[in-house]
Amino acid sequence: MPFTLATWNINSVRLREPIVLKLLEEQAPDVLCLQECKSPVDKIPMDGFAALGYTHMVARGQKGYNGVAILSKLPMVEAGAEDHAGLGHARHIAGRLENGVTIHNFYVPAGGDVADREVNEKFGQKLDYLTDMRDAFRADLPKKSILVGDLNIAPREDDVWDHKKLLKVVSHTPVEVAHFNEVMESGDWHDVTRADIPDGLLYSWWSYRAKDWDTADKGRRLDHVWATGDIKAAAHSSRVYRDARGWEKPSDHAPVFASFDL
Repeated sequence: MPFTLATWNINSVRLREPIVLKLLEEQAPDVLCLQECKSPVDKIPMDGFAALGYTHMVARGQKGYNGVAILSKLPMVEAGAEDHAGLGHARHIAGRLENGVTIHNFYVPAGGDVADREVNEKFGQKLDYLTDMRDAFRADLPKKSILVGDLNIAPREDDVWDHKKLLKVVSHTPVEVAHFNEVMESGDWHDVTRADIPDGLLYSWWSYRAKDWDTADKGRRLDHVWATGDIKAAAHSSRVYRDARGWEKPSDHAPVFASFDL
């Protein structure tokens, strides 16, 4: 069963419902994973999505903060939700398709502005969240699974606009990258995006602070698509849909796509 999947930090699904609908109409992924929905589940505007064929949803919501949802044209059932680091945040939801593929949708904490857990509680929470992800996958090794989301880490030198300048900036510090890599190894996860696009600068996020984000192009690749080793060969056609960052009232993230033949 071939299908196309997209992941997108939407930064409020209700505020940005028009551009979610635009993406669904124009690009028509079979599955769309959203992060930072900032909405209780019962307030997610499902009517418009369902009218386009996205009649299935699994989600965890939170008023004004966090929140994750998976919209699907394909039949899907909920397959769990974890509260890593005991934060009480809606940061993970999993759905299972009829072909047995489990899709994990994560929104990893951003980690604040200072890369030091002794003075910045949020940075410590981020590291603890990643540690719990690692331990969970070690305890229950995933199979036939896809993991997507805003993981808030740009791991490679070519995932940021300037590696040396960002080494002490939250999202690209060595300690975060080490935690990121441990999560990957713990679940036999493989970077689908970089398997398809192995070389060159690649970003999925551009700050709102940039007056002309497109020209400045000081981005980071914070949004990821992974697959377990048993299905990694089925993945193809990865892309970052950069155009969406320039739409009216955009998210500061662009959607990331991948297709699977399973």
